Amino acid sequence: MKPHGNNLFLQSKYNVTAFFYDILDYPWERVYRKWRPTLVGDLRGKVLEAGVGTGRNLEFYHEDVDLLGIELSKQMLSKAEKRIKKAKCKVRLINEDATLMKSIDSNQFDWVFSTFMCCVMPDEIQNLALDQFGRVLKEGGRFRLLEIVYSKNKKIRKRQELFAPFVEKVYGARFDRNTLRYIEQSPTLKVEKTSFLKDDTYLLIEGIRV
Repeated sequence: MKPHGNNLFLQSKYNVTAFFYDILDYPWERVYRKWRPTLVGDLRGKVLEAGVGTGRNLEFYHEDVDLLGIELSKQMLSKAEKRIKKAKCKVRLINEDATLMKSIDSNQFDWVFSTFMCCVMPDEIQNLALDQFGRVLKEGGRFRLLEIVYSKNKKIRKRQELFAPFVEKVYGARFDRNTLRYIEQSPTLKVEKTSFLKDDTYLLIEGIRV
């Protein structure tokens, strides 16, 4: 089964963006790096990181984690592979489409974790990825997703709108995705907690597979 057309476009975009991704991301990474230990440090068991990117989270996983990282772009994945040596846990990385996960068996993960993947995915295919999250998680398995959304603060919103064209062109990301609403409508995923890591823009969504 071939990737969805929208994902083929994203795959092509990130195969190019991969070459300068970490450089472009540096200003934000100075903040994100402070969050990463908390975001993944308490995860245990079998963990799926969807959209592993260049592997920035790998070094922060606990040694008791058995991690599978999936990434749509082979070029991004090659960057992540170089960071495996920093990880304390068992890591396997594969080139896989989060909307299909055709190489991944059902009901096997204790956690699904992702940062800024859904805000990259067009709304019309987000449910495909969420369905896969529900499929591969064990019953009672948990998920934790970090996304970025538009602020209700006028000053912050104005600044976001200024950067929005650049963010969409380079990363394919938008601040107006409806990820939380789609999860709330999911038959297999239940939102248990939402919070913001900074202002009202960095939205952390946590929940369980029912």
